[in-house]
Order: sequence, then C-alpha cells, then structure tokens
Amino acid sequence: MASFLTPNRHGYSVRFSPFRPEHLAVATSQYFGLTGGGTLFLLELTPDKKLIQLQSFNWSDGLFDCVWSEADPALIVTASGDGSLQLWNLSISTIPPQIFHEHIKEVYSVDWNRTRQEQLILSASWDATIKVWDPTRKASLNTYMGHSQLVYNAMWSPHIPNCFASVSGDGTLRIWNSLNAEGATALCKAHDAEVLSCDWCKYDQNILATAGSDGFIKGWDLRNFSQPIFHLKGCEYAVRRVQFSPHSLSMMASVSYDFTTRIWDFKHSSEALETIQHHSEFVYGLDWNAHRKGELADCGWDSLVHVFSPSSVRSQLSRL
Repeated sequence: MASFLTPNRHGYSVRFSPFRPEHLAVATSQYFGLTGGGTLFLLELTPDKKLIQLQSFNWSDGLFDCVWSEADPALIVTASGDGSLQLWNLSISTIPPQIFHEHIKEVYSVDWNRTRQEQLILSASWDATIKVWDPTRKASLNTYMGHSQLVYNAMWSPHIPNCFASVSGDGTLRIWNSLNAEGATALCKAHDAEVLSCDWCKYDQNILATAGSDGFIKGWDLRNFSQPIFHLKGCEYAVRRVQFSPHSLSMMASVSYDFTTRIWDFKHSSEALETIQHHSEFVYGLDWNAHRKGELADCGWDSLVHVFSPSSVRSQLSRL
C-alpha cells in the first residue's frame, strides 16, 4: 500500500487520471469542510510504490469533488463549497482556473461525459439542482430541477448518450435525459434515508447502484424499479460512495463513515468479500484505476490517501 498525508486538509474525493495510470487528483478541505479553504493535490505513484506530490492548487473554499477531463490530460474540474466549479489547467499552473458559478449552495459532485464527442460536465448541488456545462462556455447549458432536497451525486451513464442518474437527500434515484430539462424520465424511491452516491455498472447499461445514509447499497435495473436486484448490508454507518469495478460486471467497492473500505460482489453474496480498515476517520473518496486491474485509491478525513490492491479483488480477477 502507498500512502500520502495531505497536511491540515481533509480528503473528500480521489480520482485516477484516465490518461496516466500513475497520476491521481485529490480534492480536500480545511476544518472538515465546515470553514476555510480547499486544496487540489496532484499525486504520482512511483515505480517503487510511493505517493509523491507533483502539484497543488488552493481555492478559497472547501473542495468536495474532482474529475479529470476525458479529452485533455491537463484539465481537472473541482466542486466547491462556495457554489462554483473550477477548471484547472495543470500544464499552465500560473493561470487562475476558469470559474463556473451559478449554483447558490455547495457543489458536492462533478462528472465528465464519456459517451459522446461533446465534452460536458455534470454538477450536483445542495441547492437541489443539477446543471450541465460545456467547459468552453461561461453559462450552463441546462438546469434540472425535481429533487426536493439537496443533490449529493449525479453521474453520466457510460453507455447511454444524454443519460445521467442523480441521488438526493429526498431518498430518490432519478434518471434524466440531458436534452430534456422538464423533468426526470424515471424516478425510484431508493432508500428510506438520504441517498449519498450512485454509480453505473460498466458492463450492463441497465444496472446501477445506490448507497445511503442507512448503511445499505442497492442495485437497480432501469427496466423495472419495483424492487432492487441486490441489497448489500454490512456497513455500520452511512455509505459515502459506491463504485463499480471497471474490470468486472458484479464487483464493487464502497467507503463509509464507519472508517471502512469494502469490496463486494453482488452475484456472489450480500456480505462484503473484504473489509479494509486503514483509516481512522470518515472515508469519503474512492476510485478504481481503469488501467491497472485491482488497484484502488481512497481518502478520508484523517488526511490520508491510500493506493492499494485488495486481496479479494486480486483473487476474483484471477479467475476471470
């Protein structure tokens, strides 16, 4: 395992570069995101398995999420507590970021479209709205309203053009067509609690997962929302993030406020394959490395970033 300390900064999001498997971006905040500024760290995993800092960028408010551009390896978008998005250019670090500011409360989630030639950014906010942005324009292309409480997460489908999912404190999962801002195309009461995270299966366009403050992870089929197709239990507190593996249809990872990172295989069991406890605070950030099978990164409020390869993942992937 490789580790990195972000001094006096609490980790909220970690993402591997889609271009360079050894590069990671980490979005952090001072004072647990309640006050103070934020820092975006660019890290590199060296051949001898050490995490080193390449660059850092400071912002006046906390940073809650980050995502790499799918078109340019030097661009990263961050989401901030002041309601703005920042588009950073790593190759010209002396130039201030482009700023997109329409949300009136914290932006908690950003995602970059992967299915079309257009480069579009998705943002989800505590103002209960979702917006789609073209990074070459100052104003958003569309605003999507319908959630009755704050929106924690919105994610583009990796398969279906113009399609994204969102989850909210109102307990619902909603599916949207980005070309239609009139309302969601489908709605599901996913949890009897706040829904904090969602993710799409990389191998089946109809399957997605939700994670809630009730400690549950549920799977859903777009063709029938009447009941979940899987229901995973075991986290003691809220599940902050869930993410499907890029190398397996049924394997997932999750991070939780119970200080754990867990590995799951919904076709194998409703119990976790492995529970990893290498944080001493809430775990917030999670990402699979698309270029290296079985490699994960996580980060948390203990200011630690870890890159590791869980034994359960290695053994499962070796059978594929």
